Amino acid sequence: MLNRVLIIDDDKELCALIKQSVAAENIDSDHCYSGADGLSMIEKNDYQLVLLDVMMPGMDGFETMEKIRRKSSVPILMLTSKNDSTSKVRGLRSGADDYLTKPFDMEELIARVLSLIRRYTRFNLAGDHSQSLTYQGLTIDMDSRSVTTQNGIFELPPKEFDLLLFCAKNQGKILTKQQIYEEVWGEPYVYDDSNIMAIISRLRKKIEPDSGVPYYIQTVKGIGYRFNKEV
Repeated sequence: MLNRVLIIDDDKELCALIKQSVAAENIDSDHCYSGADGLSMIEKNDYQLVLLDVMMPGMDGFETMEKIRRKSSVPILMLTSKNDSTSKVRGLRSGADDYLTKPFDMEELIARVLSLIRRYTRFNLAGDHSQSLTYQGLTIDMDSRSVTTQNGIFELPPKEFDLLLFCAKNQGKILTKQQIYEEVWGEPYVYDDSNIMAIISRLRKKIEPDSGVPYYIQTVKGIGYRFNKEV
C-alpha cells in the first residue's frame, strides 16, 4: 500500500516542494494551509505521517497537534522557523514525534519522514498479535516478559519490563519523565524522578552493551528518555 502523508503549512511554495520530494520516494501526499482544514482531512483520510507547521494564522501548530492527539497516534513531524528550545520542548511534550527547524535541508526532511513512517508501519502491522519485538542485539519477549541480549536472557521485574516495552513501542520518540511515570506506575506524576532513574539504571545494566554509554535507552537532557530509533 502506498504510504500517504498530510502536510499542514500556510507556506504554499514549501507545501509544493515537500509534495514533490516525497513523491520521489513513492509517498503520496495531501496538503492544506490551516490547522482547521488539516483536522478535517485527518477525519476523512488515513495517513502514516503528518508534517505540521507551528507558525500558522488562526489555529497554530501546537493547538492543532493537541486536537490531533485526542483522536490519533499518527506520527507528527513539526516544522517551525523558531529556533529556540522552549518551542522544541513544548512541541515534544505535547505529542510531536520529531522536530525540524526551518530552513531545513530537504534530504534531512525525507530521512526523518521515512524513519517515522517505518516505525509507525512496523508497529501497526504487528498489532497486538506480535509476541516479541526484535532490534539489533535485543529481543523483547512479551509472553515471558523477558529480554534476550548479548549479556544473556533476563526475566524482568514488572516495572522494568513495562518501562522498557513502553519506550520500545515508542521507538525514536522522546518520552518525558511524566509520560513514563504515568504509563508505568499508573498514577499521577509526583515530580520525584528517583524511581524512574533507578529502573533505567537497572535496565541498562542488563540490556546495554556498555551501561555507561547507553545504546538502547538514551537520555534526553532536560526532557526524559528515548529508545534509539536507529536499532
